[in-house]
Amino acid sequence: MKHKNTVIRSINLDGECICVDIFQRSDGSFGFDEFRRDPEDPDGWYNIGHYSQLAFDSGDQALASAEKSVAWLSDAL
Repeated sequence: MKHKNTVIRSINLDGECICVDIFQRSDGSFGFDEFRRDPEDPDGWYNIGHYSQLAFDSGDQALASAEKSVAWLSDAL
């Protein structure tokens, strides 16, 4: 059975081509990752942060770690 993450918050950089998603895993842990999309590419969003393996007890902890890890995020909040 495939595990699915549920996005609980998505924060976009101006222009909406880069975002950070805060998500909850099926095991109850939380995580985050950074994604990018190119408007001319029909394949949609792809991972550029490679932070999804990190696990946190809450969405707030995941967001705090994302703010420290993703340079532009604090300015976007």
